[in-house]
Amino acid sequence: MLLAAAFSTYAHAQAGADCVPGGTVQQTNACAIKDFQQADTDHQILYGDVMRALSAHERPLLRKEQSEWTRHRNTLCKQSQAPFEAQADWPRRYHQCLIQQIRARDDVLKQWLHQGPPP
Repeated sequence: MLLAAAFSTYAHAQAGADCVPGGTVQQTNACAIKDFQQADTDHQILYGDVMRALSAHERPLLRKEQSEWTRHRNTLCKQSQAPFEAQADWPRRYHQCLIQQIRARDDVLKQWLHQGPPP
């Protein structure tokens, strides 16, 4: 029952609840989802830039690393936020975790861009 309530809140936030920083739980959930979507879009652009900058023989290594990172990110955030899954603010917590992971990965991608693949 609680999981259903949390999912309902998440679905409402995704369905277009207005983002109001410091507002209701649904509004702050909507802000977190919006912030995640922007961070993810920016991340995909950076990833594409790095892929274009790499030589053909370097790209498969980054593609593999990125895929592994994505799986790890999702698992990490699901596991770390599992204790809060029944709470109304779970979508905010989960998406903030994803944003934190994206920002850390962006730093790694920038290293790839400026220094090439790790040794």
